[in-house]
Amino acid sequence: MTASFSNLSLAEPLARAVADMGYEQMTPIQAQAIPVVLTGRDVMGAAQTGTGKTAAFSLPLLQRLLKHENTSTSPARHPVRALVLLPTRELADQVAQQVKLYAKHTNLRSTVVFGGIDMKPQTAELKRGVEILVATPGRLLDHIEAKNAVLNQVEYVVLDEADRMLDIGFLPDLQRILSYLPKQRTTLLFSATFSPEIKRLANSYLKDPVVVEVSRPNATASTVEQHFYSVSDDDKRRAVKQIVRQRGISQAFVFVNSKLGCARLARSLERDGLKATAMHGDKSQDERLKSLAAFKAGEVDLLVATDVAARGLDIKDVPAVFNFDVPFNAEDYVHRIGRTGRAGASGLAVTLVSNSDARLVADLEKLLKKKIDLEAIEWDDERPRGRINDGRRTWRDRGETGDERDAMDSQRERTRAPRRDEPPRYAPAQAPADPFFAQPYEPPAEDVQPAWEGDKKAAPSKVSSNIKSAKRKVAALFKTPQ
Repeated sequence: MTASFSNLSLAEPLARAVADMGYEQMTPIQAQAIPVVLTGRDVMGAAQTGTGKTAAFSLPLLQRLLKHENTSTSPARHPVRALVLLPTRELADQVAQQVKLYAKHTNLRSTVVFGGIDMKPQTAELKRGVEILVATPGRLLDHIEAKNAVLNQVEYVVLDEADRMLDIGFLPDLQRILSYLPKQRTTLLFSATFSPEIKRLANSYLKDPVVVEVSRPNATASTVEQHFYSVSDDDKRRAVKQIVRQRGISQAFVFVNSKLGCARLARSLERDGLKATAMHGDKSQDERLKSLAAFKAGEVDLLVATDVAARGLDIKDVPAVFNFDVPFNAEDYVHRIGRTGRAGASGLAVTLVSNSDARLVADLEKLLKKKIDLEAIEWDDERPRGRINDGRRTWRDRGETGDERDAMDSQRERTRAPRRDEPPRYAPAQAPADPFFAQPYEPPAEDVQPAWEGDKKAAPSKVSSNIKSAKRKVAALFKTPQ
């Protein structure tokens, strides 16, 4: 039987907020974690992404903080008492919004700090005093070093998506941050997967934690229909368009492995008539938040993203996920397809597999503990004309004029490497210019005394010999190599 929020005996302000948000039945992770957190015990929570982890730690923490709620306006009376650490800016912003909604009927203050934007507004919020601070590790350390954030009164710390934080190298930052916290505190660690590194982190910083696991490790949601299609790299974009059209998909995530590929694919899909936007690490924080807001508002059909968006983003009713690239890290597959089929809804996950992906698919099979069968796509139409075998466009596709084509052919001819049966293309080497030899020959003036005047008998033969020697040297200098 599914547990109800009404059975939790939450404080009236929290119960009202939960009712405002339409929550009735708890998810498995909420039903198991909330009662434990309410007792003050440390928790290690493992659950698939999208199963309600944010409410599982936020609601019990707010309940405990309300026992010492302060109505004073003095910043000193509102120290940081709960710290929530997350790996990405988008996830931090999302969790902060959820916390504000849960606490909207209370006097508890909260704020979020993350990189990519100006520190000044964040500093002003921190100076006004907040009980709940949501942060990414790097920006939090910036505020700690600037003495904007003081953590010596923290009672609760949450490490959300802990495996992702370790994946992207946050362990040194986490260790520094945790060193600023009081020894006596409650620590909650939530993650979709529990690797050996996560368990070592838990052993170091959690005290006798209660382990809450609501699904088989690395399991994918049973409500997600998964397909793996065998296609060439050149046909992947065409496959996305056809599946979107055939299935009548209104919105979808499209995941790629690189920032450059993300930007290029979004532009290509836009040219194909689909409403698409890119979301990757090279975009400014403002651009990334605008892309996410446009997708949530339904103004964009396809959100093309790198794995920065694969963790924890809670967007309701996304019907499909495309893995345009098979993820390098097999565990990221679980997180990617967790964007659809959330909260019991059905979803579609399509992975496009090319010939070069054999090793990555084998890694997925090991993770999922099942054989992956590749399917062939039945194309609706014939391959577009004007294409050659390697998928590159011809000059007709590009719309070049004859003059432009001739100029390009001439440029290619000048820059191409010579064929084996073709003589080398170089000019004969020229002797270096010498100013002396560049002058025309001038006979000596008549009034110049000959060098042999004192020895007339030897002069002719000596002069003849010198002239012949000079001629040989000149001829050698101007001799052109064959």
